[in-house]
Amino acid sequence: MTDYDKLDTWIDAHFDEEVRFLQELVRVPTDTPPGNNMPHAKRTAELLRAFGFEAEKFAVPADEVHASGLESITNLIVRRHYGKGKTIALNAHGDAVAPGDGWTTDPYGGQIENGKMYGRAVAVNKSDFATFTFAVRALESLGAKLHGNVELHFTYDEEFGGELGPGWLLRKKLTKPDLMIAAGFSYQVVTAHNGCLQMEVLVHGCQAHAAIPESGVDALQGAVRILNALYAQNTLYSQVTSGVKGIGHPYLNVGRIEGGTHTNVVPGKVSFKLDRRMIPEEDPLEVEASLRQVIADAAAVFPGITVEIKRLLLARALQPSPNIEPLVKAIQKHGEQVFGEPIAAMGTPLYTDVRLYGEAGIPGVIYGAGPRTVLESHAKRADERLDLQDLRRATKVIARTLKDLLA
Repeated sequence: MTDYDKLDTWIDAHFDEEVRFLQELVRVPTDTPPGNNMPHAKRTAELLRAFGFEAEKFAVPADEVHASGLESITNLIVRRHYGKGKTIALNAHGDAVAPGDGWTTDPYGGQIENGKMYGRAVAVNKSDFATFTFAVRALESLGAKLHGNVELHFTYDEEFGGELGPGWLLRKKLTKPDLMIAAGFSYQVVTAHNGCLQMEVLVHGCQAHAAIPESGVDALQGAVRILNALYAQNTLYSQVTSGVKGIGHPYLNVGRIEGGTHTNVVPGKVSFKLDRRMIPEEDPLEVEASLRQVIADAAAVFPGITVEIKRLLLARALQPSPNIEPLVKAIQKHGEQVFGEPIAAMGTPLYTDVRLYGEAGIPGVIYGAGPRTVLESHAKRADERLDLQDLRRATKVIARTLKDLLA
């Protein structure tokens, strides 16, 4: 048997254990918001200890967590030292959006039907807590001489941007790997992703009785002028195309609008929140300045209103790096062997906290357990699910890749 065969055999022999491990992770809710994620980190550390993996716990100070609108965050690092050489980090996030309505199974049950496990975050991204943990266990089962180290980074702030997850660990200099692999799906290696700018726009007018509307200034009409200008800008974005395969054009979405006090009152205040996705070629600061100017110009032609603009999030794009080529090639080689089909290297229009590693000078890619598309996984929708054979095969791909990189 080759070492690859031995890795595959170990993973097959321990796969039921891997499935139970994932079920235990799904059964601890991590709805974000409210973002009380410390209990999940505690349970994860307990489960890892049973494998002989000691997780270092890094609790983010409460004032920082609360300032971000969350309740608790404890990030975990498991360090496995094998010898002198590069350090490879494997990162997955445990926080998730709330289940919402429409589920036909218990969102925290980890129920298995027809070879699929159901539950919130079972695909995005608690699955790769299992993928990465069992890949490392398989690697160590070889007893082979390895050159380098592996770190498991299990973090809890991706849904709010990652600044208190990987960003916090990196800023505190608690880790500095040479390469990293982040949680993803099985049928492509993601080497780049969009950036994201989120802003809140508050439009002030003057509240008045609807019977004498001329005595007030309608903030909603002012907001409509601004929204029309933004949507016109959005039409122009479709004419810009990224050179990164898998990424199309920039786009803008207004996801929430609030305002007014009563049906018979001219609204004195309206707010809305927008999300602007940026392709890797765009400069985030220029994008923000341009949007602020569009808003200011639209507001200027509606007398009496004033506008406040607040940046909620600025997530830079993950840029393709030539330094990840050996990592990409290894995943593609073993992915094709295990899945029986070519594994493409491409970008994605999503944004993740992987960009924070890139900004810290750590090259990385996104690869893990999951289907071909986000839609297939039902991520962020009811009945999120994971095909367990994708979990099995992705674990083999990661284990084989680590063997190549550390041999």
